[in-house]
Amino acid sequence: MSDKEKLELIRSKKEEWQEKSVNKLLAKRPERKQTFVTGSNAEVKRLYTPDDIAELDYLEDIGFPGEYPYTRGVQPTMYRGRFWTMRQYAGFATAEESNKRYKYLLEQGQTGLSVAFDLPTQIGYDSDHALAEGEVGKVGVAIDSLKDMEILFDGIPLDKVSTSMTINAPASVLLAMYIAVGAKQGVPADQLKGTIQNDILKEYIARGTYIFPTEQSMRLITNIFEYCSKYVPKWNTISISGYHIREAGSTASQEVAFTLADGIAYVDAAIKAGLNVDDFAPRLSFFFNAHNDLLEEVAKFRAARRIWAKIMKERFGATDPKSMMLRFHTQTGGSTLTAQQPDNNIVRVAIQTLAAVLGGTQSLHTNSRDEALALPTEESVRIALRTQQIVAYESGVAETVDPLAGSYYVEAMTNRIEKEAMEYINKIDELGGAPKAIDKGFIQKEIQDSAYSYQMEIEAGKRIVVGMNKFEIKEEPPKGLLKVDPSVGEMQKQKLQQLRAERDNQKVEADLAALRKAAQGDDNLMPFILEAVKSYATLGEICGVLREVFGEYQQSVIL
Repeated sequence: MSDKEKLELIRSKKEEWQEKSVNKLLAKRPERKQTFVTGSNAEVKRLYTPDDIAELDYLEDIGFPGEYPYTRGVQPTMYRGRFWTMRQYAGFATAEESNKRYKYLLEQGQTGLSVAFDLPTQIGYDSDHALAEGEVGKVGVAIDSLKDMEILFDGIPLDKVSTSMTINAPASVLLAMYIAVGAKQGVPADQLKGTIQNDILKEYIARGTYIFPTEQSMRLITNIFEYCSKYVPKWNTISISGYHIREAGSTASQEVAFTLADGIAYVDAAIKAGLNVDDFAPRLSFFFNAHNDLLEEVAKFRAARRIWAKIMKERFGATDPKSMMLRFHTQTGGSTLTAQQPDNNIVRVAIQTLAAVLGGTQSLHTNSRDEALALPTEESVRIALRTQQIVAYESGVAETVDPLAGSYYVEAMTNRIEKEAMEYINKIDELGGAPKAIDKGFIQKEIQDSAYSYQMEIEAGKRIVVGMNKFEIKEEPPKGLLKVDPSVGEMQKQKLQQLRAERDNQKVEADLAALRKAAQGDDNLMPFILEAVKSYATLGEICGVLREVFGEYQQSVIL
């Protein structure tokens, strides 16, 4: 029997099943609702069969792990070789406090660090700036200078630990500080391992911690690409982030589309700056969200890998297999957590952890149960880390590669997400690329519409959030939450005052003047930033010089 004949037989048998079994049952007992949808509101059929993936070519579309198009994963053996990096995102108050938390996490079995910076640091202000008042150390650690960075990593060997830093607009400054700390520990730059987020386009789209205009921001990013390809070759120079796009309210397909469109813009910018695609593309990495719809999330990760491989090979002519691999970090969905019945969040995070692992993530942060209320306590962080460890060591899902491959439903969803994402990418190309689509408000509007629709469904009770709009209980006010002492801001101000009194201010002024002159030209700015960092120029002083030369980005109002 030919494949065509087999498909015809399956279709015929499915119709027979519909008439004899399904309709007979529905006459007695209707289904729970008229339409079933995924977490992204895509319709879900009652049953999936080979007919739903009839056009799928195994070798062309799925292939083998570690081989193009990487649908099944970027490594041939995946977690049979080693588990994903368990990287808990942490940072609060001062460098001293965060250093203690990092050491605690490493003692509990975490295998990589992930640094959260406070809001002033993220937007390039020192802790004593008027705009930093009340925000110092609140949502992450305050880093004003190399001195703080030295304390942050005191006793943590940078030749043995990989570090991810969630920093964007001032990413070049924080990377320079990390390189300088490594040098003080005796670790050369070419041995440092880790990632900086360094993704400014998603800040314009979804998050808002931008500083400089688009063109100057892209210059800083490509400067980092070039510098690290020569001097810090093991460093991932960007983590192109869909996480915040999803947190802002996008669907799964939009998360893939807008993230990869940003990736295309970065590759374009680097090539226009004179870089060879295979010199920098192997160090590109991505950052995705994991939400509650387990199977849709798995399909999303698989589709993203396949799309990126095709883009790099067909659009940019990459020849190095590593240039075509979409390597990604995952964080469980912060926006899915509820302040009501916070222990329910442990279950949500476990489902999301499974989605990330079944989808083939390279590293993972699991949110804590109390993060809808405050920064997580040590106990909550330990439970979140243990969730990863239980999935790794007890669930069995890491014993084989891409275990859900071949599922008619998962493969059909992988195809759907790829198709929908490519339609968006083609539209963004028509608009002139991601930066122009952002300036025109197209991407922001699409996300806003999806977010609004999702919220309306929750408020109408069409979408159930357990403990929030169904199965509510009376609860006592939460106890034992972690709160940052307001005195942190004053402590940081005192540190800055002492630093400015003790450093060689003449050297600082000379280094800042050299940076100003370089910014006015077209030199790579990383060596100048590194020199200023080493002389203990502060983050705010360095960003202040760049603000003078570059100006600041003005966000368009999108209605």
